[in-house]
Amino acid sequence: MSLFAERLRKGKPLVLPLLLLVLWQWLSGQGPAYAMVFVPAGQMLAGIDELLSSGELGHALAASVSRMSLGLAIGAGSGFALAVATASLRPLDRALTPVLNAVRQVPLLGWAPLLGLWLGNGEPAKLFVIAMAAFFPTLLGTYEGLRGVDRRYRELAAISKLSPWQGFVQVSLPAASPNVLTGVSQSLAVAWMAAVGTELLFAAGLGLGTLMFTAETGARMDVVLVCVAVIGVLGYTLSRLFEWLAHWLLRWRDAVST
Repeated sequence: MSLFAERLRKGKPLVLPLLLLVLWQWLSGQGPAYAMVFVPAGQMLAGIDELLSSGELGHALAASVSRMSLGLAIGAGSGFALAVATASLRPLDRALTPVLNAVRQVPLLGWAPLLGLWLGNGEPAKLFVIAMAAFFPTLLGTYEGLRGVDRRYRELAAISKLSPWQGFVQVSLPAASPNVLTGVSQSLAVAWMAAVGTELLFAAGLGLGTLMFTAETGARMDVVLVCVAVIGVLGYTLSRLFEWLAHWLLRWRDAVST
């Protein structure tokens, strides 16, 4: 394959984004009404410079990431702990599974009226929604992983006379780790979306969602689009970083297979 053909092949993924940018810029020049929706590139760059110079974007981004991290830790941690308990104790599993399945059917936005009455529109309400979003993916991934551990591994733990804790740490958890990490990965994605969503829903305090809401009320579409771009790029970056981390944590599987 020639050098030109190789570069052409590698550049294919960029073709569609570049075409969309060209179309966007063309539409922005079709009149004031179009420019209001399809913000010109120059105005976008000016908006980015304004947000960076004032520090507004940095403060909002830091607040959103901090809020998402805390909600993720609460939700994913609780989901993992409850999954371990229900997968290990059959009576608890029978008692809680129907309740959890019923709660899981309620959309997150369905909690908004109750949260307004119980917690107001401050940080507790936002953290509750984020934690709820992160709770179920980790719960389900961990539960399925632990329940699906091969019986032979459990028999090996019994033959080796491992204590229940040793059997869990040395046998069950490593065997279930791919499912656990898949659940946490899904929790990370939905927690980030929930963090921005709660900031839009409860438009109080710092955050990218609050910044978007304020910009939308002030007809600053350039700021809104900058926030959208930052949310998308950061969400993708977090997903890829966790994917790398999961691959690193599961590197022992390659050693076992060889």
